[in-house]
Amino acid sequence: MERNKGKLVIVSGPSGVGKGTLLKRVFNESGLPLTMSVSATTRKPRPGEKDGEHYHFIQAEEFEKKRLGGDFLECFEVFGKGVWYGTLRQNVESGLAGGHWVVLEIDVKGAKAVKEKFPDAVLMFIEPKSIEVLKDRLQGRGTETEEAMQRRLATALDELKHAGEFEYRIVNDNLDTAVIEFIDVLRKQQ
Repeated sequence: MERNKGKLVIVSGPSGVGKGTLLKRVFNESGLPLTMSVSATTRKPRPGEKDGEHYHFIQAEEFEKKRLGGDFLECFEVFGKGVWYGTLRQNVESGLAGGHWVVLEIDVKGAKAVKEKFPDAVLMFIEPKSIEVLKDRLQGRGTETEEAMQRRLATALDELKHAGEFEYRIVNDNLDTAVIEFIDVLRKQQ
């Protein structure tokens, strides 16, 4: 008996929109064989982050070797500060081959790059009710300097311009409603 091939689900949206919280609920409530792809980064771990769980923390030299070797489905330098993020090809391909629905939480540029390689991927954009709500969420985190927050906000405004390029858009205004909408989109893919 042939094993079902998995599906690739690409989730994008601006920083602070609540993608992580939404995805936790979707994973717990969907009943689907979802697995999260863990991105790689050259940045240092933040307090409480674990290698292989939150990110694969890779030294810059090793990341560059993997990048040049074609080990990433997508990778980009973020904020022009020498910090790289990327999606390891092997992790995604092995998850799909194992029948899992591999979920990528990546930025808009990364989403476009992966969609080119996986045209059947489900492309979802999570957006805030308004830019004011997004500003409040970013400020409420209390983890960013003013400069970093302004940079994230500028990036968010740019990402919101690309929301129409995604197959599905979910406004994360009410978490319960957003979870239902997200799971509904996934079930339509079965």
